[in-house]
Amino acid sequence: MSVITVTYAILFYAATAIMIAGLVTKIYQYASTPAPLKIPTTPAPTTRIGVVARMFREVVFFESLFKGSKWSWLFGWLFHFSLLIVLTRHLRYFTEPIWFIAILVQDIGVYMGFAMLFGLVGLLARRALVDRLRYISAPSDYLMLLLLIALGVTGLMMKYVLRTDIVAAKAFFLGLLRFDWEPLPTDILLLIHLTLVIFLMVIFPFSKLLHAPGIFFSPTRNQADNPREHRHVSPWAAKLDANRIAGN
Repeated sequence: MSVITVTYAILFYAATAIMIAGLVTKIYQYASTPAPLKIPTTPAPTTRIGVVARMFREVVFFESLFKGSKWSWLFGWLFHFSLLIVLTRHLRYFTEPIWFIAILVQDIGVYMGFAMLFGLVGLLARRALVDRLRYISAPSDYLMLLLLIALGVTGLMMKYVLRTDIVAAKAFFLGLLRFDWEPLPTDILLLIHLTLVIFLMVIFPFSKLLHAPGIFFSPTRNQADNPREHRHVSPWAAKLDANRIAGN
């Protein structure tokens, strides 16, 4: 077994453990953080069914971003939709037999790689050129976009410039899942691409990319606008009230 194979196998196991532990910790933190006030962004639905419908529109269509900035919505939605297709296409490297959904998007998935890059470059250009976005941007915002762009570029280069041994790469990842390691191809583009993937996995739970699960815990989105119909008492406040009553 080569040093490169052993190194990347260990790095992928470590990155997966860090990502899962970080996500679980953050999601627990989000779920356990009290929301003492009713603060849904208005106009807001007044029923739970309305909240579910609103969350669906927000997650699938980026409704609030569309209302706020059409250009940001266009580039943002194009990137996220294309990324979903690209990741679905990548399932062929981790499944045997290949799942039907991965087979279904194989052809369009390649073109979605270009669409993903177009969306990312658009988001980067707006952040760099629009004054109000540049003012609120931190270095990490640019680095996240550049990291994703680098991932897209190296992935497309392996398709159209310097091809790698896809069969061997798939055998490596299936071996990781089965704890039966197979040799990893040593193509430089593949190694760069995988290094970027590992880096993304490690920083994901600690970066702004965590808005993916975080949106479901945002009180401005997941609360119904019904303070007149129902009194809103957060769990920790209700517990204090119960203890106070019991003490009296």
